[in-house]
Amino acid sequence: MSLRIYNTLSGKIEEFVPLDPPKVLIYTCGVTVYDDSHVGHGRSLIVFDVFRRYLEHLGYRVKFVRNFTDVDDKIINRAKEEGKDFMTIANRYIASYYVDMERIRVKPANVEPRVTEHIKEIIEVIKELIDKGYAYESGGDVYFSVKTFPQYGKLSKRSTEELEVGARIEPSEKKRDPLDFALWKSAKAGEPAWESPWGQGRPGWHTECVAMIFKHLGHTIDIHGGGLDLVFPHHENEMAQAEALTGKPFARYWMHNGLVTVSGQKMSKSLGNYITLKEVYKKYHPDVLRLLVLFTHYRSPLDFSWEKMEEAKRSYERIKRAIEDLEMLKSLPTEDGAFTSDLYDKAKEAEEEFFKELSNDFNTPSALSHIFGLVGELGKIKNKALLERKINKHELSAYEFAVNSMLKHMRGIFGLFEDLYPEKSVEEVVKKELEAGHVLDEKLIDLLIQVRDMARKEKVFKIADYIRDELRNIGIALEDTPTGTKWRKL
Repeated sequence: MSLRIYNTLSGKIEEFVPLDPPKVLIYTCGVTVYDDSHVGHGRSLIVFDVFRRYLEHLGYRVKFVRNFTDVDDKIINRAKEEGKDFMTIANRYIASYYVDMERIRVKPANVEPRVTEHIKEIIEVIKELIDKGYAYESGGDVYFSVKTFPQYGKLSKRSTEELEVGARIEPSEKKRDPLDFALWKSAKAGEPAWESPWGQGRPGWHTECVAMIFKHLGHTIDIHGGGLDLVFPHHENEMAQAEALTGKPFARYWMHNGLVTVSGQKMSKSLGNYITLKEVYKKYHPDVLRLLVLFTHYRSPLDFSWEKMEEAKRSYERIKRAIEDLEMLKSLPTEDGAFTSDLYDKAKEAEEEFFKELSNDFNTPSALSHIFGLVGELGKIKNKALLERKINKHELSAYEFAVNSMLKHMRGIFGLFEDLYPEKSVEEVVKKELEAGHVLDEKLIDLLIQVRDMARKEKVFKIADYIRDELRNIGIALEDTPTGTKWRKL
């Protein structure tokens, strides 16, 4: 069964053929770390987490990269409001992000690069664009010249003529054409800046991902993903820079998830209508949010409401009851006799249809419909057994087979019910870092402390205690004081 996905670039559902199978290279745009992640972020993170799990189930070796934008106007403004350094703000919300991801069971990416750690690579990309005539310096700023790249607009299906309507140059900008976009911004007083051939400044948003993809994945990747709101201008601008430099396709497939809305309006921090992930899991088991996301096709909009969370909760509990009923049925007297149920066949059919739907442009709602169909069949077996106060041992065996089949894929691919049968957790991720000796890096120690502090605040004491104990095992002692957690070498 071949995997078919919708490619934003072609506007069609295509067979997925990686550049170098079984390897698959994926990059998704991560969060700008100036506040807690909200449900809109959560949807994109869950969608690509489940898609990655499915690729791995199919036998692909996935290298997954998701970045942090840790210098940005919003981060700088938050730092000014609080009278703190911009990196303090970024580190705080990276720590918060990791706690959120553990709670909603989004697996860490293989590489999670930060913009501030890739300034050298970003400058190199910009220099090469200037050398090849695609960019120009103007008063300490650097801009990409859109009209030097004739294919501009092919991802978003917009022509430069269409884009010119209404485009204008702000008084503070130094660009030659209204369509040109910034690659490097000259330094402003009191803002973070780095040395460059054009003077002190910092990167423009659209160049960051190009440099990080080139470094960690290469010039052509299999899948570039993100929210639908990133198609234009962010991903369009990324594609223009990358393909201008290399003359090669930047990404073979572009995947974009639909937006989360509230009463039909995009959920966003700028509109003030957002709900943080922390607010959600104070009211609901995190699996309920994952299930809500999976109930909607990834390319469709998802209108969030607490009423829909209640519906998802009821569905989640229905599956959970079917799983837990297995132990209750095992406690009933068993009897021999003819096997009259076709539950084995229905379980196998549900599994086949489950994978068929996932391979058809990642159709999670249809895949789930087959799970719930199987849950209905399990209910018939249970009701019959309760009525008779006994169960045919063959039907019990079929029930167990069906539950195990269902649970395996709900857990391994959808990331649900992992608390019933725990798999890889944050503790293992931290342990891997510690064993690699990375803990001797002071920046990593400080980040682990922030993750621990956030875990304690959210009452995830298992993670907090694990970090403390493992640091002590390799010679780093933590001391909790009224002014914060301090560390020292033993």
